[in-house]
Amino acid sequence: MSGSHREARLLGHAARFVVLTGLSGAGKSQAIHALEDLGYFCVANLPTSLLPALADLAETRGSDAPPTAVVVDMRDPAFLERFPPALQALRRRKSLGTLLIFLEANDDALVRRFSETRRPHPLAADQAAIEGILKERKALEKLRQVSDKVFDTSELTVHELRRAFIDLSRVGAEKQLVVTVLSFGYKHGVPLEADLLFDVRFLPNPHFIPELRPLTGCDQAIRDFLNDAEATGVFLDKSTDLLRFLIPQYAAEGKSYLTVAVGCTGGRHRSVMVAEALRGRLEHLDGVRLRLKHRDAFTE
Repeated sequence: MSGSHREARLLGHAARFVVLTGLSGAGKSQAIHALEDLGYFCVANLPTSLLPALADLAETRGSDAPPTAVVVDMRDPAFLERFPPALQALRRRKSLGTLLIFLEANDDALVRRFSETRRPHPLAADQAAIEGILKERKALEKLRQVSDKVFDTSELTVHELRRAFIDLSRVGAEKQLVVTVLSFGYKHGVPLEADLLFDVRFLPNPHFIPELRPLTGCDQAIRDFLNDAEATGVFLDKSTDLLRFLIPQYAAEGKSYLTVAVGCTGGRHRSVMVAEALRGRLEHLDGVRLRLKHRDAFTE
């Protein structure tokens, strides 16, 4: 979460301490990853006995620190015994705004997921998954009834589950997609973090003009030289249109970071000039925080 950590909200609650639990295979891991992307400090598979210590830490960190989310479930052998009193104690801590979210799915979906992952159910290591599913569903029914939100993931893919959790959060709704426009040189290697890649080696190369060679794409002389080429303007117009279409699509998909890499041979002239121009053309996109990075422009 960028900037100060404002009061996090899920489902209309002031939720600085979110507890995720529910049926095995219902998507708790995907849910905690979504909350992590929203800026939560996340802990997965915490022993129930350590919940009070985590709550103490959340309180001492103060309201400016990221909110906390934790997964606790039946993988802890003492879960059924220890969690109900621990939950009551958490709810008495008014400053935390504890929110309990219970994830479930129908039997068919859970059986399919265990079959696809080829993992045994934690309550039926030597039996068919359905045996463990039925046993766990019955054991957790009372906890389900006291949850603040019961979330059925039966019809959701992994990506849809992530989007659903983002939609539940007002902080998520305000979260900006961080778009990095990155210039680089192919001779130094393609950036591993690149999501979108533009190769501008088709543009005229200032490297072959002695007086331009020492400069970079940040210098006016390089900009003037490249802008004299008709292909530069055409490329910038078309790539800008493409990015103005694509970036909101990535944001709607729930992506947190997007790297648009622009490459030329050495990463000093053409890619730098184009990256600078694209940053200027995209700076007014709603819901986007733009960053500009020149990886190779100032290397020898």
